[in-house]
Amino acid sequence: MIRYLFASDNTSGVHPAILEEIRSANTGHTVGYGYDKYTEEAELLFKKHLGPEAEIFFVFTGTAANVLCLSGITRSWNSVITASTAHLEQDECGAPEKFTGCKVLTVDTPDGKITPESIDKHMHGFDFEHHSQPKVISITQSTEMGTVYYPHEIKELAGFVHSRKMYLHMDGARIANAAVTLNSSFKEFTTDAGVDILSFGGTKNGMMYGEAVCFLRSGLAEDFRYIRKQSMQLASKMRFISAQYIAYFRDDLWKTCAAHSNRMARILAKKIVQLKAIRITQPVEANGVFVIIPRQVAENVCRRYFFYPWNEKISEYRLMAGWDTKEDDIEDFVRVLKEALK
Repeated sequence: MIRYLFASDNTSGVHPAILEEIRSANTGHTVGYGYDKYTEEAELLFKKHLGPEAEIFFVFTGTAANVLCLSGITRSWNSVITASTAHLEQDECGAPEKFTGCKVLTVDTPDGKITPESIDKHMHGFDFEHHSQPKVISITQSTEMGTVYYPHEIKELAGFVHSRKMYLHMDGARIANAAVTLNSSFKEFTTDAGVDILSFGGTKNGMMYGEAVCFLRSGLAEDFRYIRKQSMQLASKMRFISAQYIAYFRDDLWKTCAAHSNRMARILAKKIVQLKAIRITQPVEANGVFVIIPRQVAENVCRRYFFYPWNEKISEYRLMAGWDTKEDDIEDFVRVLKEALK
């Protein structure tokens, strides 16, 4: 039987505390479409973590969160600039272009992190009607390469972006893993660092489903509720998304889950790096390990433990740890890898 423990942090189940909160919310009748006590409480919790000006809108998926973040602050003649490894470019099946009409421009980065210098080549054509107008820089925290932006790096980007009357968007699908690495509050590297709009995810960290579109500056969310409705992301039984975030923030469950997955990734990396013919390619700063494995070895291991190729040209693969990864799982995976290397 093939196991999927290290394929993605999406392959794990739902944390029992999240399931219990959903069960608890499944009592009686309440007003639909987000006008319920669970959504109100969840919104207040987000304001506590992101700042009082934050305006929160729950949606079903991470793709929806990213695309609707952009829809709320762009027009079809704008462009969005992001890393070539970003989900916006690689994993949204063209949804940003389809639903916003915007042009997505990319920059190559060695570690998934954008810098002002790397995006400077796209900073032209302002007020020129023949050119798409740069409007949003989108970063991912933690990045798709498993690296983490530090608050000063985000502040530098925000200053660069705002000086050009643009917005800074953060894809926070793994934002909890970054917060643990930084030993920081969410607010410190989002609102306080100059991020304008945030996709806040929990699905990869123990939740069942549901993401949050978070406008961090007053005035940005004007008319967004209509955009969400037209985009088919207004949940009638909103309480079952909202209730998950109540449990997620209670007693810092998000931190417990993310700290565990980060620690498992470090243990996995420490064991793998000792093997001959294996090379780790990125700093292990969150819950991902990027590693070069001989192709035939990787194919043999995948018959027991499936994982995804990242860069097939150099035989680079991605291994992910989750909130429920166990050290015994790591030991067995390394054992299988050692056997395949013989």
